[in-house]
Amino acid sequence: MATNSQNLPSAIKNRSEIGKSLDRGFIWLTRIFALAVAATLLWIAIQVTISAWPAIQKFGVGFLAKSTWNPVNDEYGVLPQVYGTLVSSFIGLLIAVPIGVGTAVLLSENFLPAKIKLVLVFLVELLAAIPSVVYGVWGIFVLIPILNNLGKWLNQSLGWIPLFSTPPTGPGMLPAGIILAIMTLPIITAISRDALISLPSSLRQASIGLGATRWETIFQIIIPAAFSGIVSAVMLALGRAMGETMAVTMLIGNSNNISLSLLAPANTISSLLANQFAEASGLQIAALMYAALVLFVLTLIVNILAELIVIRMKRL
Repeated sequence: MATNSQNLPSAIKNRSEIGKSLDRGFIWLTRIFALAVAATLLWIAIQVTISAWPAIQKFGVGFLAKSTWNPVNDEYGVLPQVYGTLVSSFIGLLIAVPIGVGTAVLLSENFLPAKIKLVLVFLVELLAAIPSVVYGVWGIFVLIPILNNLGKWLNQSLGWIPLFSTPPTGPGMLPAGIILAIMTLPIITAISRDALISLPSSLRQASIGLGATRWETIFQIIIPAAFSGIVSAVMLALGRAMGETMAVTMLIGNSNNISLSLLAPANTISSLLANQFAEASGLQIAALMYAALVLFVLTLIVNILAELIVIRMKRL
């Protein structure tokens, strides 16, 4: 028995050393993975920049201010595409954010029976699994005819407003924005719901215990506490919207013109790449890669701004 008692501390010590070694190994493994992600991102940026360098040298920053895209004369500019990318994404988020956050609140709080809540969660996740080309086909045969009728009424009744100053022609900015709202809705809902569910129940109990109503607790305590998670959801959705290709290409009209009217056709950077890259040659390839680099930088800027917003909110 004495021998066993003497061996027990050494066995515990060995297990402790093994545990510490595993912890150190896991820490280094996660560091390697994190560095691998950063290295991959940097590698993609470098490769795109190298491919775009001939266009960067020829057009410079003026590439962002020109509206002409003429492969015959090697004249290129992406101002209409940048405008279309930002406006269509903004329309999508303007619709999807309130609906997505509201749905997340509905699914995270005890408003519905558990069985109904489970079905709704499944349906939201199912929306994310639908291929974008299916959204595009649905938009052509269902959404555009509905919006054409609505657009005619808006143009006749509110045509003095620049947003509805042109008659609908079928594909346009508004159908693309609505389809982006539908496609980004599952991302916003799912991530926001996870952020709300992860909050400790003591927050709700303390707020109600101090006399706050249920809605005061949701709007003044729960949503502000999950704000960073909700912002992350919105930024992921914005990245999806800015980079979406197939559905937007089928619905936006692919017109390299800038119009304030939401009923007019437009274009995005992703649609431009999808339509022209297969047949591009020479300087056109470099110009398309330059456009891709612009989209890359826009997405990076948006994510940096989101991080700054989250940091500022945490300090308040």
